[in-house]
Amino acid sequence: MGTGTWIIIAAAAVVVILIIWFIATSNGLVKRKLTVEEAFSGMDIFLKKRYDLIPNLVNTVKGYAEHEQETLQGVISARNQAAGANRNDINETIESEKNFSSAISRLFAIAESYPNLKADSQFLNLQGQLSSVENDIAQARKYYNGAAKQYNYKVAMFPSNIVAGMTGHKKVSFFEVSDEAQRENVKVEF
Repeated sequence: MGTGTWIIIAAAAVVVILIIWFIATSNGLVKRKLTVEEAFSGMDIFLKKRYDLIPNLVNTVKGYAEHEQETLQGVISARNQAAGANRNDINETIESEKNFSSAISRLFAIAESYPNLKADSQFLNLQGQLSSVENDIAQARKYYNGAAKQYNYKVAMFPSNIVAGMTGHKKVSFFEVSDEAQRENVKVEF
């Protein structure tokens, strides 16, 4: 075989290797993206549980705190906004969750002012359920953020960032809180 034949074989081998690398990298990005979506879906289940608890909690508080209607309406409004957020838009969901967590904090601040409410068995039961759900959300948030970190690494690092750019993969947002007061779970203990 002549030199020209070896050059053609070497060039063909390089092209085949590049195609295999491109496919493997693209599949790796898709796999990590699906992991992020699965993690978000798992967290979304716990967020829905929390949304379902809030109307009962607000109704219980309402019986004791009639003159706190503005805050109670704010909690329901924030709950409805969070529950109605576009689950395909992670950024929208994250932002609505920040507002909702802040509203829940205000609800429990009201409850502090009513000793009879803090002793109510239904309120205590709902408080316990919410505490459990908040712990589940915190764990799901950690899992989601871990999956997002791995995906974002792959999207940002060379040479996989070349494939990411060509195939439309973009970084995803972390599920973080921006308000220092929200950095801890909602306090539901009295």
